Amino acid sequence: MFLLYNFLLTIFAPVWVPWMLLKSRNRKERPDWGERQGRFDIPQRGEKHRIWVHTVSVGEFMAATPVLKEIRKTLPDHEILVSVTTSSGHKTAREAEPGLYDHLVYFPIDVARFQLGAMQQVRPDVVAIMETELWMNFLWAAKTFGARTMLINGRISDRSFPRSMKVRPYYKTLLNDVDLCLMQSAVDVERITALGARSAKVVGNCKFDQATQGLDSAPNEWRQKLGIDSAKPTIVVGSTRGEEEELFVLEALTAVGFDGVNVIHAPRHLERVSALSELVKTQTGAVALRSREESGPYIVLDTYGELGSVYCVADLVIVGGGFSNLGGQNIFQPLAHGKPVLHGPHMQNFRDIAAMADTAGAAKVCSTPDELAKAISEILKDKSLREKMGKQAGQLVQQNLGASKRYAKLIAEEAAKAK
Repeated sequence: MFLLYNFLLTIFAPVWVPWMLLKSRNRKERPDWGERQGRFDIPQRGEKHRIWVHTVSVGEFMAATPVLKEIRKTLPDHEILVSVTTSSGHKTAREAEPGLYDHLVYFPIDVARFQLGAMQQVRPDVVAIMETELWMNFLWAAKTFGARTMLINGRISDRSFPRSMKVRPYYKTLLNDVDLCLMQSAVDVERITALGARSAKVVGNCKFDQATQGLDSAPNEWRQKLGIDSAKPTIVVGSTRGEEEELFVLEALTAVGFDGVNVIHAPRHLERVSALSELVKTQTGAVALRSREESGPYIVLDTYGELGSVYCVADLVIVGGGFSNLGGQNIFQPLAHGKPVLHGPHMQNFRDIAAMADTAGAAKVCSTPDELAKAISEILKDKSLREKMGKQAGQLVQQNLGASKRYAKLIAEEAAKAK
């Protein structure tokens, strides 16, 4: 399988290489192609041992931040190298609080010589991979240099599991190079074991820990920064993905009426800001952009890293990703802020937290714009319902904290084995 994988990578290079280059041109910031080829501008490993934590983009890096903090506490004498795949993830990591890591790099393209070159320079004791980002040559190179390999905060989505089972021999070969799969839930353990994992166990979801970051945000300060009318209730719309979802939410908001509310709308991808702004103008006549420090009744939050704090001003939060069949988006942060959450029915990538929030009465599922409009009106008009949902949300998060410490402890145990 290893030889077949690399053979297919080679013969299909005329397809995936141009596609990768074309895709990168649509990004505001281009990746470092030297690093993508495994050439890292970092010192050769000295006396300090190293931990390599691989994330993908903004969401995975943000989820990893509480784990990185706990690794620092647990292994203060180790260097931490963080890799990301996307330019947006790189920007988020660069602008994160100091001290989370020692080195930040772009993840090498999964070509054997690129991965071997990178691994030879880093020489980590442990490679910890966030969630599902498994690459065959990366894992092979890690084992070639004697690293312990781990999947942390692992998950197998409802959508990807049936597809993965169709190519189980591939995953069995891949997972043979993973020493330990640490998963979010029992369902994830069952699924990755079925795919061929040698050792797997439930540790929990570190996104609960990550969600508590930014809870010290001051609502009055943020209202002042955003220039919003404190006499009106505020709806924060987070992480809509594409025109279909934007129109879904705008239809519901139009039915509710824009006169009596403030709306702050953060698209999942900043590439959508221009198109979203035009859609909003069509419905409301005007739009304000956060990046320009504009204020108005409908603000598009076109900045990195502020959404988690902006949730503090919300009376109600609408989270995208689930109105279209896209797997959902992160609802941990608004729940941690103690906010009622409305989301769509397609939450496969966040099935556990969505089910827990729905059962606890902290969130509601809305399958149509009419259902969303009805839920918005109901919650904004009923203060006691709003407070009850918010209380349930905060309690749900508090009851599930601590996974990051457990991940750091297990990483430390694997690091001890590598010495």
